[in-house]
Amino acid sequence: MKIIKYVLLDLVRNKIILVYMLILAALALSILSLDNNTSKGLLSLLDISLLFVPLISILFSTIYFFNSIEFTELLLALPLGRRRLLLSEYWGLSFSLCIAYAIGIGLPVLILAPGTAGVILIVCGLLLTLIFSALALLVFVWFKDKTKGIGASIIIALFFTLLFDGLLMIFIYSFSDYPIDKPIVAIIALNPVDLARVFMLLHLDVAVLMGYSGALFKKLLGTSAGSIFTISCMVLWIVGPLWLSVRLFRKKDL
Repeated sequence: MKIIKYVLLDLVRNKIILVYMLILAALALSILSLDNNTSKGLLSLLDISLLFVPLISILFSTIYFFNSIEFTELLLALPLGRRRLLLSEYWGLSFSLCIAYAIGIGLPVLILAPGTAGVILIVCGLLLTLIFSALALLVFVWFKDKTKGIGASIIIALFFTLLFDGLLMIFIYSFSDYPIDKPIVAIIALNPVDLARVFMLLHLDVAVLMGYSGALFKKLLGTSAGSIFTISCMVLWIVGPLWLSVRLFRKKDL
């Protein structure tokens, strides 16, 4: 708890975190104030969250982990387990990014667009922050070189936010003559960004605008069981990288 508190208090005063929070707040207030239709505003904030939250979370986290390597080595000299140390740094960092998102996006949404859809948007943004911070931790443990680590983080963020959807569309068009309903849902589970997008759109009742895929997702994921499945997959996207990071860090030669 002391390590988490130290990292959290250190990052809360970080200028990048403050600028990140202020930019999110300015975008949220301006978008939600422009139109009385809250659904349009939430859709716009969803697009912003799906694009910027993964990118900022993984890049900032990767740079922070590499820059704090001397601090990590100093703590390892204490009678403290590697797993506890690594997870403490992760939670301190991820909590600071979550606080920035909760204040920047969460407060304006709760004030100007209260409701189930707004809460789901906030939850999705927080989960994406935790997921891509965990992926950044895995990158830090995997690579020794800072430049390679930052490059890998950029590739991961671009893959999940941009490239994955293109590959999915190629798969759908290539096998459109076959029953691929359930395989598509399984493929969607491999991308936390798409999971957040589909989960949010289904609760905004705009799945019809997504065409065939929207009807499919509404059928398979538009129930309480589908919501539990989506949240469970996103939680696994947090637990999986953290578990692998701890295993690799125990054997890593610093």
